[in-house]
Amino acid sequence: MKISKKDVIWSFSATFFKVASSALLLPLILRMLPAEDVGLYTIFLSVTTMVSLFDFGFSPSFSRNISYIFSGVNELKKEGLSESVKNGKVDYCLLKGTIDSMKWLYIRIAFAVFFFLAIAGTYYISLVLDNYSGNIPHAYIAWGILCIINCYNLYTYYYDSLLIGKGLIKTSKQIIVFSQIIFLLAATFLLLLGYGLIAIVSSQLLYVVISRTLSRKAFFTIELRSKLKKTVSGLRSSVLKSVTPNAIKLGLTILGGILIQRSAIIIGSLFIPLSDIASYGLTRQLFDILSGLAPVYITTYIPLISKYRVEGKNEKIKSIYIKGTIISFMIFFIGFFIIYLFGENALALLGSETILLPKGLIVAAMLVTILEMNHASAGNILVTKNEVPFFKPSIISGLITAILIYIYLRFTDIGLFSLFLAPGIVDIAYQSWKWPIEVIKDLKISLRDVFQEIRNFIESL
Repeated sequence: MKISKKDVIWSFSATFFKVASSALLLPLILRMLPAEDVGLYTIFLSVTTMVSLFDFGFSPSFSRNISYIFSGVNELKKEGLSESVKNGKVDYCLLKGTIDSMKWLYIRIAFAVFFFLAIAGTYYISLVLDNYSGNIPHAYIAWGILCIINCYNLYTYYYDSLLIGKGLIKTSKQIIVFSQIIFLLAATFLLLLGYGLIAIVSSQLLYVVISRTLSRKAFFTIELRSKLKKTVSGLRSSVLKSVTPNAIKLGLTILGGILIQRSAIIIGSLFIPLSDIASYGLTRQLFDILSGLAPVYITTYIPLISKYRVEGKNEKIKSIYIKGTIISFMIFFIGFFIIYLFGENALALLGSETILLPKGLIVAAMLVTILEMNHASAGNILVTKNEVPFFKPSIISGLITAILIYIYLRFTDIGLFSLFLAPGIVDIAYQSWKWPIEVIKDLKISLRDVFQEIRNFIESL
C-alpha cells in the first residue's frame, strides 16, 4: 500500500466537494429560496447526519480491517492487532467472508433506516412544518426523496470501506469529485427551473447512485472477482464477532459526536425561528467545511497508518500526525479569518436573505469547532490500534450537551449562544485535552519532535 502526494491532493479536492458541495450551491440557494426553506434544508442536512448513526461505527471498523487484510493478516481480532501475517499476501478467504458480512449487515441497516424515517422522521418534520408558511406538499415530497437517499446510501455504504481499506485513495476521491460535479450541475439546473428543495434532494439521489456504481466497478476488478469466485468464504459469524465490539464502541463515539454537533439544530428548531436556524446553519456549515478540509492530510493517511501499526512503525505514524496537525491548524485559521472578515460582505453581494451570525457568535463557532476537530484527529490515530478508548466519554459528552442545550433554550434567554456554550463547556471538561495527550503518550511525541517537523515542513515549502 502506497499513499503519495497525489492521494493527498485528491483527498483535499474530494473532501472540499463532499463537504462544500452544498455550500457551493449557497449563492444560488440563497437567491432562489426564502429564509424558511434555507432553515428547512438545514434541518434536512442534520437529519441525514443523524441517520448515519445507524451505521453505528461499522464502516470505519470494516475499512480498518480491510486494510489489515490487504496488509497480510489472516485473522481479525476483537481488540488489538493480529501477529499472524502471511508475508504481505492477501487472505482471500478472509476477504470474501468480510465482504459477505458487510452485505448481510447493511441490507438490514437500510430496512431499519426506512422504518425510522417513515415513522419518527416524518412525525418530527410534521412538527416543524406546523409553523411553515411555504409549499407544504413540496416540502413533504422533498422529505420523501431524502428518505430514499438515506436508505440506498446505507444499503451501499460498504463500498467506501472497501476502497479506502484497499488503499485506493486516489480512485475513491476521483469518484467523489466526479459525482459531486454531476450533483452541482443537476442541482443548479433544477434550482433555476424553480423546483426548490426538491431540486437539491433529487440531485443528491443522483450523486449517490453514480458514486456507488463507480465505486463497485473500481474495487471489484476482473482479477479480484476471479479470485473471490474461486475462494470459499470465511465464516460470516466469525468476522462479525471480531468487528462488532469495536464497531459498537466507535458507533457510540460517533453518536456522542453527532449529539454534540447536531443536537443544536434538532433541539434548537423547536425553540428558535427558522430564519435564525438558517443563520446558525449557514455559519455552522462554513465551519464544517473547514473542519472537514483542515485534517485531510491525516485522514488520507489512515489506511497507511493502520498498515504501519501492523508493522510496528510508530516513528512514521508520529511524523504523519505532527505534520498533519500543523497543516490542519494552518488551513483552519486561514479559513476562519476569511469568514470573519469577508463573510458578511460576500452575502450582501449575493443579495442573500440569510445572513451569518453576529461576529461574537462566529468566534464562538470557531472555538467549538477547533476543539472538536483537534480531538477527533487524535481519536483517528488511536483507533488504528484497533482499540476505541473514548467511546464512553463521547456518548456521555453528547448526552450532556443535548441536555444542556435544552436547559439553556428552555429556561434562559441567551438563545443562539446556547448552541455554542453547551458543547464548548462539555468539550473543555474532558475530551479536548484527554485524547491529544493520549496520542502524545502513545507515540512518545516530544517538543523536539514537534520543532523538527515544523522545520521539515517549512523547508518543504
